[in-house]
Amino acid sequence: MKFYFFSLFLALYSWTSAQVSGVVIDQETKIGLAQVTVKSSENEKTESNADGTFTISAKKFPFTLYFQKKGYELDSIRMQKSTYVTMSLSIVSQDAKTVVVTSGKRNQNIEDIPISIEILKPALIANKGFTNLEQAVNQSPGVFTMDGQVSIRGGGGYAYGAGSRVMLLWNGIPMLSPDVGDVKWNAVPMEQASQIEILKGASSVLYGSGALNGIIALTEKEPTTEGQFKVKYQSGFYGNPKRSSMQWWSRTPTTHLLDVYYGKAKGRWGWSIGMNGLIDEGYREGNDEKRARVNGSFYYFPKKHTKMKMGVSYQYQWQDKGIFILWKNDSMGYQALENTLSRQRAIRLNVDPYLKFIDKHDNKHYLRTRYYLVTTGNSDKVYDASLAEMYYADYNVQKKIGNTNLITGFMDMTNKVTSYVFDNHISNNLALYEQMETKFKKLDVTAGLRLEYCQLDRAKPETQILVFNKFTSPIYPIVRIGAHYALNKATHFRASFGQGIRFPSVAERYISASVGGVRIFRNPDLRPETGWNSEIGWKQIIKMGKWMGMFDVAAFVNQYSNMTEFSFGVYKPDTMAFLQTSNPNAINYLYNWVGFQAQNAEKARISGVECSFNSSGKIGNVELVSLLGYTYMNPVSLNNNPIYRSSFSDTSTNMLKYRFNHLAKADIQATYKKWSIGGSMRYNSYMKNIDRAFEVGVLGTELLVGMQHYRQQFHKGIFVFDARCSYEVKKGVKLNLIANNFLNAEYVSRPGDIQAPRNFLLQLQYDL
Repeated sequence: MKFYFFSLFLALYSWTSAQVSGVVIDQETKIGLAQVTVKSSENEKTESNADGTFTISAKKFPFTLYFQKKGYELDSIRMQKSTYVTMSLSIVSQDAKTVVVTSGKRNQNIEDIPISIEILKPALIANKGFTNLEQAVNQSPGVFTMDGQVSIRGGGGYAYGAGSRVMLLWNGIPMLSPDVGDVKWNAVPMEQASQIEILKGASSVLYGSGALNGIIALTEKEPTTEGQFKVKYQSGFYGNPKRSSMQWWSRTPTTHLLDVYYGKAKGRWGWSIGMNGLIDEGYREGNDEKRARVNGSFYYFPKKHTKMKMGVSYQYQWQDKGIFILWKNDSMGYQALENTLSRQRAIRLNVDPYLKFIDKHDNKHYLRTRYYLVTTGNSDKVYDASLAEMYYADYNVQKKIGNTNLITGFMDMTNKVTSYVFDNHISNNLALYEQMETKFKKLDVTAGLRLEYCQLDRAKPETQILVFNKFTSPIYPIVRIGAHYALNKATHFRASFGQGIRFPSVAERYISASVGGVRIFRNPDLRPETGWNSEIGWKQIIKMGKWMGMFDVAAFVNQYSNMTEFSFGVYKPDTMAFLQTSNPNAINYLYNWVGFQAQNAEKARISGVECSFNSSGKIGNVELVSLLGYTYMNPVSLNNNPIYRSSFSDTSTNMLKYRFNHLAKADIQATYKKWSIGGSMRYNSYMKNIDRAFEVGVLGTELLVGMQHYRQQFHKGIFVFDARCSYEVKKGVKLNLIANNFLNAEYVSRPGDIQAPRNFLLQLQYDL
């Protein structure tokens, strides 16, 4: 009898105290999802851990479990007994509810962002045969790249490769070189990125200097439990240019690229590795490139701390490249002017340890760090002209109070440059920042503040600002505000205002060089650039069956002060002061003192309107994906100094140099069964203003031989068309034929830099 009652007691105990365990994963990536609300029909409730695992009490069977997370479809499962559960959640309306992380340093649906943002998906990057990130971002509406420098909505001109008003982020950390302040486009491992996010407008509150004109952000994809192995190999050749005088080769130049990626997650750890190799003979003589790269990541969830994740990402690249600067003349544009072609070996290395954890109050803590090394070598060694190092750390806490998200953070960045070209320099940049995002039913409001401090070589802080005309503060404040209103699930309105600041790079201040008769003088007194951006926008989601599109229109104004521009003039090399002389006998003497110098020459305003339309999904049996955009810009100079205006090639207009009024982009791909066909178009109107010295020369000498004649001949806008066709041999194996610039248009991105003629690629993709 005692045994009977004891057994009954145990049965009742187990019935009343049973538990159900499991894991919640993303349906597409198979990655564990943290902070998923798991609720039972018996009103028991819990939340998944950082690796997606959960445990919930079960009073009796059967019962239903409900799984809910913002941005994902609500799902449920009926439990008949205590078993281990694996629940896959899919993102809500995948094509419209694109999740982005850059705007608020957290996951947000794209339609909730109060500023303009474009997304480039990995499929587009792979299918077009890009060999570096610059080619990829040039496909985005409102973006124009010019010989390594990027401009968003006309915010940037041409600055001889030095400095960038657009911030590049890899895993949320800045990746501008510590010496030149530029983006090393060929060193970004696109093959390991989950997507490319392009934010348009000042974003300095969260990311600091360099985000004056916008942000290009890439986040590496995490390994999946199933594992993923991808290979992309492509080979191709450059066709003959339209003008036979441009052809310098007797054998067609070729290009070859190999990308390999593997990632795997198992239990509490995961790892990935990627490799990239390129051999490109180049369409310009001597402008060939060889590179080899290895990159990857490793992460671990500690057993005793289920809400903690630690890991490290890494990348190492070696390259050997010919650097082409100026053409020989307008008829031989694929050959370099004497002394303007150099050979450069170099390495790029970054190691990024990080730590994430959720405390007992559900606050999220993020610590991101990076060591970034960039060298500039010569034909024999990887380090010659410059060795630049960046030490970076960013710590932030994200707290949710009701419908309000708070982000509070601290950033510390130290750059160390060792160079005989720029001299040796150390800079330190510190910042405190906070951003608040709160929701009032259909209205979301964002407000942020950043306090910035920057000092170079123990000089006076670059962030000095006069307060109330009484005292000087070494701290520079930056403000951002924005609002998003959801009229309904498909209609969204937004408005934003953001300030920005950019500190000059070491190269802009201290470079002193002579290239093919073009001299560049140093200017240690260069000051930071400042500016603001404002826009209003409307986003409309359209859905027809299994096809969904997103239409977006925005009106914007960008205004900048102290814009850095390499200005042409006569300079005294010892004092950098402008030399005044009217003595005709001094011409030969002055020739050695004539050239360009980085100056705070410009105050500018750029206003305009931008429309874009992105879509994906099936119409009948055809899957259609599109990325379309048109941008009208009115980039005007507010500097009325007649001496400065005389440097414009067209003095009848106040249009900023190296800009244009119209920019259009389009990419469409259709897939039927195993076949896909796609095409893209890029258009920009005529660049009315460049430096006058490039057209008329100086002191009787042409800096760019034939530039004036070339611009008279090519004085209209330019269309460039690409095409591609692919066939899925079997699941995960695809063959792709790509024809870039298939109409063989001749065009330049900046003076003396004629772009590639028609070229062809045959590509094989393997993804299992």
